[in-house]
Amino acid sequence: MIVIGGGQAGLACGWHLQRQGRDFVILDAQDRPGGNWRNYYDSLTLFSPARYSGLPGMAFPGDPGRYPLRDEVVEYLEQYSDHFQLPIKQKAQVVLVEREGTGFRVATADGQIFFSKAVVVGTGAFSQPYIPEITGMQDFEGRVLHSASYARAQEFSGERVIVVGAANSAVQIAHELAQVANVTLATREPVRFFPQRPLGIDFHAWLKWTGLEKTKWLNDQSTPVLDRGTYRRALHSGQIRHKDMFHQVTRDGVVWKDGTHEPVQSIIFATGFRPNLGALGQLPVFDHQNRVAHKNGVSTMVPGLYFIGLPKQRSFASATLRGVGPDAQYIAKRLRAQLR
Repeated sequence: MIVIGGGQAGLACGWHLQRQGRDFVILDAQDRPGGNWRNYYDSLTLFSPARYSGLPGMAFPGDPGRYPLRDEVVEYLEQYSDHFQLPIKQKAQVVLVEREGTGFRVATADGQIFFSKAVVVGTGAFSQPYIPEITGMQDFEGRVLHSASYARAQEFSGERVIVVGAANSAVQIAHELAQVANVTLATREPVRFFPQRPLGIDFHAWLKWTGLEKTKWLNDQSTPVLDRGTYRRALHSGQIRHKDMFHQVTRDGVVWKDGTHEPVQSIIFATGFRPNLGALGQLPVFDHQNRVAHKNGVSTMVPGLYFIGLPKQRSFASATLRGVGPDAQYIAKRLRAQLR
């Protein structure tokens, strides 16, 4: 059995497979477990409290009501892997998955070859940064980066910076930058805020208690910015300017919808990620709209191929720390049915 990816999704899957007594290996491109967490910006804070941010079998340590920082998540995932002694091969980047009879042949960048009746792709939803194409971007002489490459606000001190995006990371980064820079948040749609703790109870607790997170209605909604009032005040006060998305980039700035030109030094795109599925290029994994063809993480095109960590795979939380555990349990049950 092959699991691709040693981040939260792959580790959660490994725990369930280990409980089943399966012979499996987790192939991970990184040199340590934890996926992309250590690459995120320094001040990143989880949007769910520690109480709901643990993987199966091991609670997130410390005060269950607090919102853990990035470094705490990295440490937790490493401890999780060590505690359960999950069989992970580090620096084993999968470059090709192809059919071999009724199973699969899996090749890594360093020349290792594995054979398996089933493959679980647990590289998650945050492995390939997405930056939209905008006219003139190639001519811009300032800095262009994705939020995945953003580390800390001090690197932009005194600059005019545009942050592109309307979700949590965009607003969190814009607020942090506004302490040291002149910041504009550029969005294609209005920023939707939702209280972090409505009636004093965390948003994620409401989702779990009501069962809303598994409904089609919620999964069809865009993700709101969870806020305790700080971000909304920053936008309304003008600490962070908010403008409709620019339509062109020039050598030294951007052109807004109304035709005005504004000089800027840096543009940060917090425009999300795409699953990195290049190694599956030989397999028919996408539908006619170029989306992963699956039902609850089970490929509808390739028998024996499974996914964990895709956005809204089975619930609103599927791509998050608290969502991958239940999804991994479901996939492990489907694997048991296939391999019995």
